[in-house]
Amino acid sequence: MSSSQPNLVGRVFNIMVIVAALGYFVDIYDLTLFNIVRVPSLKALGFSGADLLVQGKYLLNMQMLGMVTGGILWGILGDKKGRLSVLFFTILIYSLANIANAFVTTIGQYAFMRFVAGFGLAGELGVGITLVSEVMTTKNRGYGTTMVGVIGILGAVLGYTITAGFSWKTAYLVGGIQGLLLLVLRIYVVESGMFKKLETERVSKGNFLMLFTNWKRFSKYLFCILLGIPVWYVIGYLITFSDDFATNVLHIQGTVIAGQAVMYHYIGASIGSLLWGVVGQAMHSRKKSLWMALGLLIIFTAAYFFSFGLSSTIFYTIIFFLGVAQGYWIIFVTVSSEQFGTNMRATVTTTVPNFVRGSVIGVNALITLLTPSYGKWSAALYTGILCISLALLALYNLKETFGKELDYMES
Repeated sequence: MSSSQPNLVGRVFNIMVIVAALGYFVDIYDLTLFNIVRVPSLKALGFSGADLLVQGKYLLNMQMLGMVTGGILWGILGDKKGRLSVLFFTILIYSLANIANAFVTTIGQYAFMRFVAGFGLAGELGVGITLVSEVMTTKNRGYGTTMVGVIGILGAVLGYTITAGFSWKTAYLVGGIQGLLLLVLRIYVVESGMFKKLETERVSKGNFLMLFTNWKRFSKYLFCILLGIPVWYVIGYLITFSDDFATNVLHIQGTVIAGQAVMYHYIGASIGSLLWGVVGQAMHSRKKSLWMALGLLIIFTAAYFFSFGLSSTIFYTIIFFLGVAQGYWIIFVTVSSEQFGTNMRATVTTTVPNFVRGSVIGVNALITLLTPSYGKWSAALYTGILCISLALLALYNLKETFGKELDYMES
């Protein structure tokens, strides 16, 4: 392929990238929508006071449990049956579940539908990144996945915009309808050539257990998961419950609204996705870009914890830059995809981000466990130090994947 800019732009904005980006847009819209409508939706169901936090954590855990379960199933099917069929069914399940969310009347119904929505969403990002990685050239693959992140993360901004003018029920309906509309675009997407070649190979496909039968493969898989955990430590606790933490722990001056915190954070994340993606391409190194992103994450996580008594404006600014730092999420998913062969790629690329999202359950549980002994501030800080330390260890041990040829099999 010519290295000219027109050809590059054509490659970056091919239909595969557009569909994967819009799929991730829908993914992020839903994930952040619950964080935004958590309080008004629970109030509508009759909850108030401390129950808003307790039930909010319960629903978030149910959603993440659905993503972990779905991540395993959709990843295996993506390698066994094809990337496209998984993309179709995941978005269909998610869309119908989101529409149903608008009609829940009890906490049990709400929890079940958050589980189903998470189950459906679980395959969207991983399979989308797998497709983009397999259809683009090794040189420009990073640009394609970067655009998926930049466009997709803006789904959070739409989520806040919708909830600012409409009810939480309408916001869920919008999420479901836009998912159904996305199905129309799937008509124009073709299956990955690497997967078509895989269909003729006599090799184990989508064998999840293969990840645990070889130490080298298992350790690589584990490091991929650990690398992403700080992102969902930040999103799943520091941002989701920023209103409670700002008021009751940091005593921020002025009102901090969780929905606004989510919006500012994801605007930063969209910028970060572009920044770290371009830096990685320019330096011909995913790892160098990830080191820089984690460094920035450490700085602004510290700023978050030591923002005692500051204004809500400064606090929102810190949250924005935390988003810029954690914009490395798409590079992390890309690196995970590039670590494994075609017959395991969808399984890994789908399960890794969903196990990371599911780590929110453990993160919240650890903070809850430590709080009686150390207080909420110290419990959250110690948990953050653990998460970031494990990510640094993981990045040190993972191999560079920039420009790696992906047309090979795991034996």
